[in-house]
Amino acid sequence: MKTDTYLKKLYANRFDSRQMQAKVALWKVLIDEFLQDYVPSKSVVLDIGGGYCEFINQIRAQEKCLIDLNPDAKLFANADVKVLNIDVLNLDNHTSFTEQFDRIFISNFFEHLRNKEELVEIISFCFDALKPNGSLLIIQPNFKYSYKEYYDFIDHQLPITHLSLQELLQTVGFDIDVMIPRFLPFSTKGRPASPLLLKVYLKLPFLWRFLGGQMFVKASKL
Repeated sequence: MKTDTYLKKLYANRFDSRQMQAKVALWKVLIDEFLQDYVPSKSVVLDIGGGYCEFINQIRAQEKCLIDLNPDAKLFANADVKVLNIDVLNLDNHTSFTEQFDRIFISNFFEHLRNKEELVEIISFCFDALKPNGSLLIIQPNFKYSYKEYYDFIDHQLPITHLSLQELLQTVGFDIDVMIPRFLPFSTKGRPASPLLLKVYLKLPFLWRFLGGQMFVKASKL
């Protein structure tokens, strides 16, 4: 089975249409109540690996761009989103990519990488693609707090903790502005998807210490 066919079937089995609609509603709450504070409305934003466009379609920004290998990403993207079907791991060199961004957003992507070398390459690409004073925003399963569930998904390969990610970001040249080791629950799979509950959860950070399995990081290029 070809890789793109396999991935389409995998994600189709993982989330049905009802769950996909519920995820869009949850993303709207997450953006309105949290993420939009980190994205100025006049900024140029890139979303890497956000193929279903839950983030990039709903974030408010002056210009919006998505990088995703799946050609079907164009079917999900709104008209104001520029979609690039490129593989940042297979660019001849990062200087061949000339677009620059104020914010780069990556969610639930690093765990799918095959090794640490690929992670270094992605982080380096982000550093090069950001404007001076631009920021990288990351939501990522934190292996330190989600190890019991981490490999319940067949496509999870690379375990990452907030400490290992922080070390890499600083080595590449980023300054860490915000590091929340325990932020969102590990997954909504198999759990009630309630925008109201998420809104309440985001307003009660003390709950994150008990329920959070994903980290949030804001790292800036000075």
